[in-house]
Amino acid sequence: MTSWLQSKFLSFTINEWFYALLIFISTYAVLLLIWKFAIRRITKFALRNPTKLGDLIVEVMRSTNQLTFALFSFLFAMHFLELNARWLTRLDYLSFLIIGIQIAIWVSKGITLWAKAKTVATDGSAENMVLTTMLSWIFKTIVWSIAVLSILANMGVNITAFVASLGVGGVAVALAVQNILSDLFASLAIGLDKPFVIGDFIIFGDVLGTVERVGLKTTHIRSLSGEQIVCGNTELLKNTIHNYKRMAERRVVFQFRVTYDTKADVVEKIPEIVKKAVAAESKARFDRAHFKGFGLSSLDFEVVYYVLDSSYNIYMDIQQSINLYLMRELESMDVSFAFPTMTLNLSKNPEIKMMLAKDALSNTLQ
Repeated sequence: MTSWLQSKFLSFTINEWFYALLIFISTYAVLLLIWKFAIRRITKFALRNPTKLGDLIVEVMRSTNQLTFALFSFLFAMHFLELNARWLTRLDYLSFLIIGIQIAIWVSKGITLWAKAKTVATDGSAENMVLTTMLSWIFKTIVWSIAVLSILANMGVNITAFVASLGVGGVAVALAVQNILSDLFASLAIGLDKPFVIGDFIIFGDVLGTVERVGLKTTHIRSLSGEQIVCGNTELLKNTIHNYKRMAERRVVFQFRVTYDTKADVVEKIPEIVKKAVAAESKARFDRAHFKGFGLSSLDFEVVYYVLDSSYNIYMDIQQSINLYLMRELESMDVSFAFPTMTLNLSKNPEIKMMLAKDALSNTLQ
């Protein structure tokens, strides 16, 4: 080992090592000054012309590791020693390795800042958070793959066979984790198609609740009873989803019944009373109210109106107010709500009356 060091590096004179050290310090200082000057200039430009791109470039430049400057300066200084061609080639390989890794770090940092800005801009909503996260992963994978392949190719490695083996290995891995990949692509579909976002109230199958989180593999839903429901994205998208948060207005149909002893003139006035009850609500729009038909034991009415808000609580408040309004108005008109009744007409035959009375007494005793 000592003989190898003496033959390779210790054979240089002190003056040669001094010049190499001087070049190393000078190169490092120049790179550091250029880096700081570039950051100051870009920062001033960003302050005069506020843009997201300017802030992004400043943050990326600030993420540069000063160790990169030191390593590059060292390799640059080593070129001024009288090394053989083989060692110069190795130094070139190392220089390209450092530059390639630093460029990949810059681009990766830029992708991270972009993803963070997109997430903050939408207040963490799922419509962009899922899509942004997926794209961030994809872009970073592509950047680092290109960086590694470029470095290997520059070092003389035959990457054709390497790429082919990666393709075969990728297929094998995809088959092994196809369920996970299915959920990942389902998450991407949710981000692109936006069937729901965080805060939406959805119903699918026997599940109903508010969306709390849309992840890369699962979606978290808070049910009305309080528990959290975790559903795989693939299984979720297989269902028909009812999104009530995006409902601009709610169509409400309800019925009520009055007794048969209600006069025709009064029956004619009831639809107008219903209309006034709905019109009294500021967040409701009347559609129709009709005497629908003759029931078995009642006169049936059907009412249709729209609630101009998607909130279920507001709908119930409006329906309660309408019901109370109808009760008061119909009570003032001596109109009774109907309930299922049956009228029995007993025969005038004494024997049949006696038989029915015995049956009733027998049922009472039992």
